[in-house]
Amino acid sequence: MKNLLILTASIALGAAAPAFGADLAGQPVNIKAPPFPVVAPINDWSGYYIGLNGGWGSSHNCWDFNGGTSEGCHNSTGGTVGGQIGYRWQIFKTVYGIEGQGNWADFSGSNVSSAFPADTIGTKTDAFGLLTGHVGYAFNAVLLYAKGGAAVTSNTYHVNSVANGTELGRNNDVRWGGALGAGAEVSLTPNWSVGLEYDHLFMQGSNVSFPTAVGFDRVHQDIDLVTARLNYRFGPTLAK
Repeated sequence: MKNLLILTASIALGAAAPAFGADLAGQPVNIKAPPFPVVAPINDWSGYYIGLNGGWGSSHNCWDFNGGTSEGCHNSTGGTVGGQIGYRWQIFKTVYGIEGQGNWADFSGSNVSSAFPADTIGTKTDAFGLLTGHVGYAFNAVLLYAKGGAAVTSNTYHVNSVANGTELGRNNDVRWGGALGAGAEVSLTPNWSVGLEYDHLFMQGSNVSFPTAVGFDRVHQDIDLVTARLNYRFGPTLAK
């Protein structure tokens, strides 16, 4: 009897084994796929932008009486604040652009005339504007660029008495010239960026006459500017 039970159990286990093996073979094997690599977004500098700027400037002014007798030179220095608007388009990593800028300024300075020691001559630049083209190279969120174009300045000239400071003559003009500059800009968010820029303005010489003086002064001017910039950019900011 005992041997019969053992034999029966062995037959039952033998019959069940293939079915159990088949069940195991049919189970799907779960293999976790490796994660896709994360690609850092590429900043796109294309689009319209508008912004504010502010900083420091120095206007170097040399006066020549009747265009031939030097009266000396002086630096008119001070602060400036203004705004800019422009458009950029990016092709691969090269960025092209055009920009208009307008600034209020307070660059003032003077010197005692070397030709007329009783007089003090002075220059004040109270505004300037730039219209420039840009070309730059983008390191993703960092843009390095150079710029060049036209410049215009608004200036006031005065002659004062050294003895008592009395104003002897005053005149003003608006003059045109050229501009060259370079800057760096960093994208802080998809739309906001900050930058630092240097510009040199090459202004044309101007003849300035004063009502109480005989003759005129030929005034030569160059301006150096260092400004910090804050821009808001419209349009695409991330290239996919």
